[in-house]
Amino acid sequence: MGDNQNLLAEQRRALILDEVRRRGGVRVNELTRKLNVSDMTVRRDLDALAHQGVVEKVHGGAVPVAEASTHEPGFEAKSSLEQGAKEAIARAAAAMVVPGSAIALSGGTTTYALAHHLLDVPDLTVVTNSVRVADVFHAGQRRGGVSAQSAARAGAATVVLTGGVRTPSDSLVGPVADRAIRSLHFDVLFLGVHGLSVEAGLSTPNLAEAETNRQFVRSARRVVVIADHTKWGTVGLSSFATLEEVDTLVTDAGIPQVLRAEISEHLADLVVAGEPDAPGPAPDEPADM
Repeated sequence: MGDNQNLLAEQRRALILDEVRRRGGVRVNELTRKLNVSDMTVRRDLDALAHQGVVEKVHGGAVPVAEASTHEPGFEAKSSLEQGAKEAIARAAAAMVVPGSAIALSGGTTTYALAHHLLDVPDLTVVTNSVRVADVFHAGQRRGGVSAQSAARAGAATVVLTGGVRTPSDSLVGPVADRAIRSLHFDVLFLGVHGLSVEAGLSTPNLAEAETNRQFVRSARRVVVIADHTKWGTVGLSSFATLEEVDTLVTDAGIPQVLRAEISEHLADLVVAGEPDAPGPAPDEPADM
């Protein structure tokens, strides 16, 4: 891992999590040597990762949480994780949206954060299978005190919500959703994921959601995955796309350099939100809402 003395805490923890998942467990003394930090720092990092529920502390080290590949957390549980990272990713992704375009937003808490940043982008057509995302646009119109017809004339988004069966994360999936998405074509798909890795690509614990996401990918001219650094190395039950099918990955500054190099070997475009070359406002500037 090299000399990581100056890594930010989030970057250091991402490296630790990657090491735990790849090796099936690590010892504290191994991490202190590899990361060039104190024993106390490593233990604090392991405490933080254990609090997030991604590792289990054992005597002298940590092991991966024995979470089934079919486990799917609910929307509220996922919303509480990595909120700052999701907000930074949402700002960077919103800067990629062109007024008047047709876009798709899959289900997930990061696409939900993105939806809030799209309320003032004029003349969008938004296709989504997320009840939560659709509610963001509906609530935005209600706060403006306009009807759906008036909103359309004023340049507010036209939202197409697919039918389907609701998942624990409030996405609509299954044959009804698949048929609706298959008949449409959109300029950009913003796709949230349960996990991504070199070997498994993009994956989810929900088989029906995997098929719905496949239809999303097939119907999009451009695929943008929006995922915080903790999703890297996570593998769900069903893969639905390879990394090579992704045009852009938007992630956060918690992703370590060693992982960035690995990701860049498989992706055409990696955007790290909050860094100088990322789209949108700098971290200390207010977003233009």
